[in-house]
Amino acid sequence: MEKIMASDRISPAEIGDAEKAGARQVVERGVEQDQASISDKDSADFQGGVQRVRAVTSSWSKKTLVLMFILLYLVSFVDALLVSVQGSLNPYITSEFGKHGLLTVVSVVSTILGGSSKLTLAKIIDIWGRVEGFLFMLLIMVIGLIMKATCNGIEMYTAAHTLYWVGHIGLGYVIEIMLADMTSLKNRMIMIGINGTPGICSTFAGPKIASLFEANLDFRWAFGAFAIMLVGVSIPVCVVMLFMERRAERNGAISKERSGRSWWQSIAHYFMEFDVIGIILVTAAFALILIPFNIASYAPKGWASGYIIAMEVLGVFCIPAFYLWERYYSPVQFLPWKYLKQPTMIGSCMLYGVMFMSTFCWNSYFSSYLQVVHRLDIVTANYVLNTFSLTSFIFSPIFGVLIRITGEYKWTVMAGIPIFLLGSALLIPFREPSTHVGILTMTQILVGLGTCLFTVCGQLAIMAMVTHQEVAVVIAIWGLFGSIGAAVGSAIAGAMWNNLAQKEMYARLPEGSKHLAATIFGTIIAQMEYADGTPEREAIVGAYSSVQRKMVIVGVCFVPLCIACTWFWRSINVKKLFKEQTAGNVW
Repeated sequence: MEKIMASDRISPAEIGDAEKAGARQVVERGVEQDQASISDKDSADFQGGVQRVRAVTSSWSKKTLVLMFILLYLVSFVDALLVSVQGSLNPYITSEFGKHGLLTVVSVVSTILGGSSKLTLAKIIDIWGRVEGFLFMLLIMVIGLIMKATCNGIEMYTAAHTLYWVGHIGLGYVIEIMLADMTSLKNRMIMIGINGTPGICSTFAGPKIASLFEANLDFRWAFGAFAIMLVGVSIPVCVVMLFMERRAERNGAISKERSGRSWWQSIAHYFMEFDVIGIILVTAAFALILIPFNIASYAPKGWASGYIIAMEVLGVFCIPAFYLWERYYSPVQFLPWKYLKQPTMIGSCMLYGVMFMSTFCWNSYFSSYLQVVHRLDIVTANYVLNTFSLTSFIFSPIFGVLIRITGEYKWTVMAGIPIFLLGSALLIPFREPSTHVGILTMTQILVGLGTCLFTVCGQLAIMAMVTHQEVAVVIAIWGLFGSIGAAVGSAIAGAMWNNLAQKEMYARLPEGSKHLAATIFGTIIAQMEYADGTPEREAIVGAYSSVQRKMVIVGVCFVPLCIACTWFWRSINVKKLFKEQTAGNVW
């Protein structure tokens, strides 16, 4: 693989007499783009974890490379299946505790913490190694699944889901970085796209598996079974990587140096290195601000309740506290601000956040809407819901091949804006009980196609800015913005549902059933029990349609921001980009 440092200049002798002057100008322009976009960090100054993975990829054969692709694919397959199963079961789990309205609360904290923990995880895998990060996330994920299988209340389930989701997000992130280690920039999105194709199978298999667990056992058995399967497919990945690291050590490619620190000194060192205070402050800020929007309707005095006011005040206070800590006191910054000076980085991160903010406004309760209003069973409802992600899984590798051929990603992402806008706008007139399910599926496909373009191009755009050392960090920052967008969207959906739906149901229910409003609102099971044509059924359907329509309108209002997010991207042809991002035997 041809490599060139950002500070290098190409002379005519290096280009060769056989090359034409036009080709030389193209190469020089590519180098100038590298100089403009590369970070200040010398690309040869790699941390321990990056040095180890570069040594490993230098020592393995093509067969080992293919084997790693396959093993990582199996892990992604089980993980995608688990996500689909638990997503299908979530409305029934919250309903079992009589708290169907708190569906979004379960995800707000976990989404924020999962996104912010990526930056700490980026430091772990860069300093210690990819395997260590992989095992750490696997452990957290398994603990979360065990807690889910044994929970006996919505509070414990929320805590369990937070652990599980942090592990899930982290595990997927480490796999993504490992794929980046194993691929060149022009081929990277092809392989990352292929690694996402298990979602095609899980879209259809997940809801069916969930319905079987719901009908024959319960959700606890589902989480216990997947905890065992996940460990089973993850062990071979760790074994191969550790074996290759030992081989690299024997060959002298990796040298271990002891830090000389005591146990307590190491704890203090990594407490600062991973900026634990920073991650607590940023997580607390968004969680404390957003959660009250979902739980205020359950508080004794609503928004006037003392603990609701306290959460908002503390959340707002955490924002300047986070800034002051990072600006003046933190020895190691949690968020590397230097990357956010790049227009492409800012635009890509904002696009990812806006995309999730828009979709989560209406997507959070869409599965329940399909089951209650359109009378779809759990399997069919989640088929329609997952068409959104299914489209992305199918087209991600196709768009990766397209970018490999053209080398262009800026104008490719621009093509996604009208598709995303059309799909989102059509949700408004079609969010009616009389709409055919096939039309709802079509809108899901259009939105999924647009978000697929945003994700593929945005991820590649930020990786094109940096060296191998910095790939993990910029992907973590990008993921943080996506998690914040998803959390904000979920909070908006939860606030609208919990503050409007129960009032709508109460107002529409006949006088003799108004006392049942809280019970009906609390569980999806009760909502589906009433026969067609009954006043209660009409009231429930009317409430769902009214609130869902408002959610869709709010989500569509965010879409025009996508134009501003992509306008300032720098157009870099990745086929002509010579920045060093990989080493060894890669594809």
